[in-house]
Amino acid sequence: MTDFKRDGSHLSSYPPVEKWDDWVELDPEAWPRRVEKHYQLVPTVCFNCESACGLLAYVDKATGQVVKFEGNPRHPASRGRLCAKGPATITQIHDPDRILYPMKRSGPRGGGKWTRTTWDEVLETFGARIRKAFQENRGEEVMYHVGRPGQDHFMDRTTQAWGIDGHNSHTNVCSSSARFGYLLWHYTDRPSPDHANARFILLLSAHLESGHYFNPHAQRIIEGKMAGAKLAVMDPRLSNTASMADYWMPSYPAPKRRCCWQWRWSSWAKIASTRRS
Repeated sequence: MTDFKRDGSHLSSYPPVEKWDDWVELDPEAWPRRVEKHYQLVPTVCFNCESACGLLAYVDKATGQVVKFEGNPRHPASRGRLCAKGPATITQIHDPDRILYPMKRSGPRGGGKWTRTTWDEVLETFGARIRKAFQENRGEEVMYHVGRPGQDHFMDRTTQAWGIDGHNSHTNVCSSSARFGYLLWHYTDRPSPDHANARFILLLSAHLESGHYFNPHAQRIIEGKMAGAKLAVMDPRLSNTASMADYWMPSYPAPKRRCCWQWRWSSWAKIASTRRS
């Protein structure tokens, strides 16, 4: 191959932007006949985790239906690369159990009986109940819960204006501990370090193949490692990431072995400091 490139870019092929309004592919289900399918490529994002990697939705121009999702090469963070959850977004769109409108329980709790309602009824019902709770000094009974956070800033201000600590989400069990560590260290809960230009990278139980924000960060950590950066991973288990690291620090989880953990940490910190200088 005369066009081989070390970064693997020769293996990538994306529709040029000027053809996104009418992109033509052959229908694989019609093989061996050559049947053309016309698509409109619509940029969007994957929300199966908070990396929010860029997607291209392939919309069949004949039916108006989304057929598949692929990576968006123009997205500044993911740069066209996705994990398995990105293309799998199509299963969510066509899921037969997908809820398309508000519903309310029409039978006993746990009975599984629901009827369709309107957004006006939803807002009126819950608005009245929240107002009544505040009027009766029962604000601690009000809680805002969301599955995948995406509009937290104005909801944080809303709950604070109400004088309640009632913001709950999937993040509470997914990444709250990691964010707390980030907040103490970086003064922000979602930092974006310059991994590609780092000389030493320390991962505390963070895994490139499975961790939070792993796709955009993993790309740049690997770029930094290819440029000569040393990678150290602290984790009790030998994860896939730890197996590829320059240093693996298997900390002891038991409190009685804390002295050994501290000794190892101080030893590796000295190594890191020496290599950095």
